[in-house]
Amino acid sequence: MELRYPLIVILLVIALICYIFLGKKRKVKFTKGSKIANTNYIKNTDYYKNKIKKYNFMVKILKSFSLIAILISIILIGRLAKVENLNLNEYNRDIFLCMDVSNSVNELNKELVETLKSTVGSLKGERFGISIFNTSSVVLSPLTDDYDYIIDTLDMIKKSIEYSDLNSSFDDLDFYLRNYIMSGTLEGVGERGSSLIGDGLASCVYSFSNLDEERTRIIIFTTDNDLQGTPLVTLDKAAKISKQNGVKVFGIGTELTAKESNFKEAIESTRGKYYKYSPSTTKDIVNDIEKTSKSLLDDQYETKILDIPEIPFLILFISIVFLIILKQKVIS
Repeated sequence: MELRYPLIVILLVIALICYIFLGKKRKVKFTKGSKIANTNYIKNTDYYKNKIKKYNFMVKILKSFSLIAILISIILIGRLAKVENLNLNEYNRDIFLCMDVSNSVNELNKELVETLKSTVGSLKGERFGISIFNTSSVVLSPLTDDYDYIIDTLDMIKKSIEYSDLNSSFDDLDFYLRNYIMSGTLEGVGERGSSLIGDGLASCVYSFSNLDEERTRIIIFTTDNDLQGTPLVTLDKAAKISKQNGVKVFGIGTELTAKESNFKEAIESTRGKYYKYSPSTTKDIVNDIEKTSKSLLDDQYETKILDIPEIPFLILFISIVFLIILKQKVIS
């Protein structure tokens, strides 16, 4: 702890000391009223002596609390503060969750988002984003280190998947949740079809910011690889785009993944890894991603001076309360 304005404190303390010593030298002179004669008898009584003793004791306590209040006030004027060295280090790893939101992938996606919630909560300095696709791609969250927002978005995805499985009435909430992962992702479904795997992956790659910068980039890619239309970019081409831009793809297929060998080959060509769906898949992929390289962008530290008036203010408040109480005691 330190004082932000120590010079002011020193000057005020010197002034206080001078006042105390000069005040002691002053003699009290009676300028008003009349003196009472023959008071020696009263002063020698036990009752009088006890009263004077009690009075002097209370005055000393009163002066002590007054001195404490003055000193604490001086400290508050000098602004008591603490110095904190904040670590601003950031890891140069970007992670995108890219999800095929066709109905056949619902169970996998529900399990994945639930696992990722705890993982995102433990991140520090890394950026995370979420992209979903069917016919077209929609970025639900660009890369961000606002992990609370990411967790809220993952919750909304899970609720939307759960609502899409229900046959309840369509009130406003149902309509919003059912369409949360469908709005925008079915754009052009009549002409182009659905589950356009390559388009979804390629779009996600270009959702990374500043691809020319050296960073660790990862895509967690979920799909059943069941192409039901004509994509602009094939899966193989999307995998090449990923590799060219230094993006590793960790792909998860469902129990009924179509053309599994081709899908696995495309994923592994990005220097990523393919996972076949199982109850432990999502935990395995998270553990493997944690093992990937990540390094600090810079050794960045920031020094902050934070005022800490709470304790001095509390002491001052208590001193003033005692002063008020003791003053009443002295008077009475």
